[in-house]
Amino acid sequence: MQTTEVGQNSEIKQVIGSLCMMNNRFMNFMLDDNKKAAQVFLRVILGDDKIKVRNVRIQSFIQNIYGHSSQLDILAQDSKGRYFNVEVQRSDEGAPARRARFYSSILDTHFLQPGKLYEELPDTYVIFITENDVLHDNLPLYNIRRRIDENAKCFEDGSHIIYVNSQRRDNTALGKLMQDLYCTEPKNLHYHEFAERMEFLKYSKEGEEKMTDVIEEYAARKAEALAKEAVKEAAKKAEEKEQANRIELDQGLLADGMSIEFTVRHSKLTEAEVRELASKLSA
Repeated sequence: MQTTEVGQNSEIKQVIGSLCMMNNRFMNFMLDDNKKAAQVFLRVILGDDKIKVRNVRIQSFIQNIYGHSSQLDILAQDSKGRYFNVEVQRSDEGAPARRARFYSSILDTHFLQPGKLYEELPDTYVIFITENDVLHDNLPLYNIRRRIDENAKCFEDGSHIIYVNSQRRDNTALGKLMQDLYCTEPKNLHYHEFAERMEFLKYSKEGEEKMTDVIEEYAARKAEALAKEAVKEAAKKAEEKEQANRIELDQGLLADGMSIEFTVRHSKLTEAEVRELASKLSA
């Protein structure tokens, strides 16, 4: 029993040790109520060292009574009242253009209070950090704004959508930030604002307890994978048994003197397989 517990603890530590910020849940823990870390993200991505984060929270559920509601990964507000939604997307299917549009719109409907003027609608930024270059132009950053077709001027409505290509990990400030997203060791991080929190989460008992749901999520995925593997193995064995029964039946027919043509007509094997059986019996 003790050996089992030691093995489980070792496995848990391995799982925690392998986590990086490109893991959505771990990113949430890294930035939860961590204004300094969120500030680094926004300053580097937006190229603005004057951004001051007022508050940051994770897994913000925004209710939409008329349609689809949303749960935002990370939602921050700065001293100017601007809102920033940061989403980490490892799957290309998780970052379609219309999802970004929807998130932008739901921020608008949530943050313009009744009785307020449209001019009071805060600026919003929807930021998708993607594992792959989903927009396929090999750019480190894609700033998306509305513009007027006839004169190519920006339509200043205060909405911003940004795609960050995490594959571009060069020695620029943004590239180093992308390197940090894949880093699993606090000592190797470029930005010290992340190091203290990662050290706490990975190497303290309190941090490990805080990440209970990450471990539970891992355990659930592992159990699901084992269950799928068991189903595949059972299906494979059933198919092998069925194939053995087919071969046995056809061997009996051929041994009783039935022709190849007759055996093929009454068999679930292919003609080539029946002929191969016949050749083995006559050898």
